[in-house]
Amino acid sequence: MKRALEIMPGALSWATLIGLLFLSWKFPFVVAVFIVLYDLFWLLKTIYLFIHLRISFVKMRKNQKINWFQKIKEHRKEWEEIYHLVVFPMYKESHNVVRKSVLNILETNYPKEKILLVLALEERGGEGDQETARKIQNEFGGNFRRLLITTHPSNIQGEMPGKGSNETWAVRQAIKEIIDPLHIPYAKVMTSVFDIDTRPEKEYFGILSYNFLTVEDPQHASYQPVPLFTNNVREVPVFARLIGFSSSFWQFMQQGRPEQLVTFSSHSMPLKALIEVGFWNTDIVSEDSRIFFQCYNHYNGKWKTVPLFYPVAMDSVTGGGVFDALKNLYKQQRRWAWGIENVPFVFSRFWKNKQLPLKDKLFWSYSLIDGFHSWATSSFIIFFFGFLPNVLGGADFHTTVLSYNLPQITGIIINLSTFGIITSAFLSIILLEPQLREEKRKWYYIILYFVQWALIPVTFIFFSSIPALESQTRMMLSGKFRLGFWRTPKATSKEK
Repeated sequence: MKRALEIMPGALSWATLIGLLFLSWKFPFVVAVFIVLYDLFWLLKTIYLFIHLRISFVKMRKNQKINWFQKIKEHRKEWEEIYHLVVFPMYKESHNVVRKSVLNILETNYPKEKILLVLALEERGGEGDQETARKIQNEFGGNFRRLLITTHPSNIQGEMPGKGSNETWAVRQAIKEIIDPLHIPYAKVMTSVFDIDTRPEKEYFGILSYNFLTVEDPQHASYQPVPLFTNNVREVPVFARLIGFSSSFWQFMQQGRPEQLVTFSSHSMPLKALIEVGFWNTDIVSEDSRIFFQCYNHYNGKWKTVPLFYPVAMDSVTGGGVFDALKNLYKQQRRWAWGIENVPFVFSRFWKNKQLPLKDKLFWSYSLIDGFHSWATSSFIIFFFGFLPNVLGGADFHTTVLSYNLPQITGIIINLSTFGIITSAFLSIILLEPQLREEKRKWYYIILYFVQWALIPVTFIFFSSIPALESQTRMMLSGKFRLGFWRTPKATSKEK
């Protein structure tokens, strides 16, 4: 059954693409109608999603103007009991990158005696990482309630080297060496796991604490900020920049649809729940999303992701040169698409759980399959397959009115859909405004960053759909084709 579930997503994607090729040859009229309807569906979906994008963006800008620590001090006395356990997994990172992230935590507007900071090293990182950690400990050790350095051993039986296994080791060590000795109740600890390049804005811990103390049933919720891939946005190739913004805007859209929001990359959750579900899975790649589904299943559907509508800044993918950066971008997208490994987990665990409501089982089963299927196929159907009926359909189809009008119809629909791209272009300029303010040729960069969005069709095909299709194919083939955890090289040449 597990193998069948691993094969299913890729089989559906390949069946769709190959089926459209075959049907364009044998039944071009049917495919032409399908493509027109599909493009119309995506036009409506684009409008729907960008309404959520706009609403979430406005909420974030509003939240950025609030002094959340002051607000929580005035309205919630209980904040004094809350501690924040912040975990930075790191592997072969430069001292400058780590220092910037730790310094960023130090500069947040929140009492540092309430912050427990963990640098989670890997044994395989060698002496270089150990030396970096010692330098950070010497410089910042006295600035937090505790700054703990952990080293995740190599070659633990049954573990996959990667972020999930490192985080699990680090939090277990933090419980043993900090939380238990200080007699801090697990229910009073919020755990935040950040990529080493993650830099939350000044009021992050304030708004996180406020939400934790005000939402309904706070112990059964994850808390998700908006990741903005803008730390090094001016120093990366255009395709990496577009993927970074597209990923951020997708998270904006999901923040506006909390019923579909799943934890992604840097996020926070109660330590008590983390312990109860057995921490992160240590044998998978996509631990960030899997922890949501673990909790959802463990608590029989009584789990949610609370959108914070507040940003954390992260790096876009880079490399030693343009070609190297594009190769790394492809690998990053392939790793993200490896979240397809959640499909067997959800289908097997959710459907065996008799206490989980049927509507929840149906909702998440459909959402996962639909999401990964669209990821792998939609760009091909929208930007490429519209020509197939006329190319493969033969002489009989070429004489029809539909054949003559198909390029015009699909062209009009796609052109109408560009309002979403134009909206994204304007929002990206607004997000970059603080950085553009420092540029000597500000208007040159504004025009450049606006025009670059014309490359979205190429970007989505080569750096979204193709890596997603590869991941699904690897899952189908299994064995030696399965992906392990791949660390994204994000530090710029200047930071190195």
